[in-house]
Amino acid sequence: MSNLDNLTSKIISDAEVKKKEILNDANAKADIIIKNKIEEANKKASSILQKAELESVTIKERVTSKTELEIRNKKLAAKQEVIEKVFEKAKIKLQAMSSEKLGEFIKNSIMNLNIDGDEEIILNVNDRGRLPVTFLEDINEELKAKGKLGNLTFGHRDYAIDGGFVLSKNGIEINNSFTELVNSLKYDLEYEVGNILFAE
Repeated sequence: MSNLDNLTSKIISDAEVKKKEILNDANAKADIIIKNKIEEANKKASSILQKAELESVTIKERVTSKTELEIRNKKLAAKQEVIEKVFEKAKIKLQAMSSEKLGEFIKNSIMNLNIDGDEEIILNVNDRGRLPVTFLEDINEELKAKGKLGNLTFGHRDYAIDGGFVLSKNGIEINNSFTELVNSLKYDLEYEVGNILFAE
């Protein structure tokens, strides 16, 4: 009986020891698993935060870039509008020139063109009435003196031009209307005018 008690006691004692070993081993493994999972979770959290931070920086840069582009485009549009107004005022000043200056402008422009001298001069109704009666006679005399035909005539068609003139012959036209002159100068002068207006 005593041996049986001893054996039972030994089995129980061994079982207790084994139980403690198993529990200690399980706890140690659990600690390692928990530690690894915590580290993994921390790494994932750090990665997610880093990614979120990078995305927020990218989004911020994108928004900033878009805003800067919009501001730049609005500034350019405003500058373009001012430049357009400058050229529009130039056209208005041309339209407001005196009858004498209008006659000189048309005559000088024609004399500087390489023409035969038998073209039609087309004007708007208002400007034609402002030219002196002897305008054609005077300009034809000067053309003859330059070896040209000297047979310019006024065109009978109504032209809706804002000022200046159009020379026409055989369906070919030289457009010296104020709009056309200002538009042709605009391309060459736009940059320069912009620099004068917006010099910093």
